[in-house]
Amino acid sequence: MTLATLSDVLQPALKQGYAVAGLVTLGWEDMRAYVAAAEAENVPVILQAGPSCREHTPLPVLGAMFRNLAERAAVPVVAHLDHGYTSEDCRIAIDSGFTSVMYDGSRKPLTQNIDETAAIAQMAHAAGVSCEGEIGFVGYSGGEGSAGTDPQEAAQFASETGIDAMAISVGNVHLQQDKEGGLDEPRIRAIEAVTEIPLVIHGGSGVPVAQRQSLARGSKICKFNIGTELRMAFGEALRTAVNRDPARFDRVAILKETHDPVMAATRTVLQAFKGED
Repeated sequence: MTLATLSDVLQPALKQGYAVAGLVTLGWEDMRAYVAAAEAENVPVILQAGPSCREHTPLPVLGAMFRNLAERAAVPVVAHLDHGYTSEDCRIAIDSGFTSVMYDGSRKPLTQNIDETAAIAQMAHAAGVSCEGEIGFVGYSGGEGSAGTDPQEAAQFASETGIDAMAISVGNVHLQQDKEGGLDEPRIRAIEAVTEIPLVIHGGSGVPVAQRQSLARGSKICKFNIGTELRMAFGEALRTAVNRDPARFDRVAILKETHDPVMAATRTVLQAFKGED
């Protein structure tokens, strides 16, 4: 069994100069391919259940799926709740066997975000589970704009919440399909200078691969969330499988053909986060 907490995989990354991928899942086919890719690359992986995934599949079912994969995996696997918006979201995830929860109070005033995140971190730690929080606000491509993380607020947030990892807003954007942007490295360095905990980048699909690699090896960013990039790979593989034989109707046969392309795309993502050989 290789089920791990977020701290189990991020603390070694912080000390040894690499990052771990938080891969956003939507169903069995992609999460299975993600674990296979992690095994092929011999790296840990964080399986993440975000809001859209939870709308489709209940948390207790997702927890069982994540744990089943972890128990058979040859590498550490974290079962992570992504963007829990309420204490109840996080409690259900913990009760469902998740080993890590992310409470997102980033839309709330600083003091409220600190107080609520601290309470959830305490609840998580009492259950042997890790907790990630967010300070600043990471916006959405075509939607809400971002509010960059203030380094001094980040220092206060990290010290007063007791979280195990901190998501920051430094030019990253959720749901971005291209890699034409880039992260604000001076802001990252200012946050690093006043904090000690592993940092997290949401919206990692929009970060240029070279910058992912350099920051994984040379900063306190230890977790990059990747969703859109791999959803695009899955969608392309699914369209190819469907169009290859329009007479087919067995979805299991069709979905099986997504495995290898998604695994290959995931391996490419994971390779950028490895440390120096």
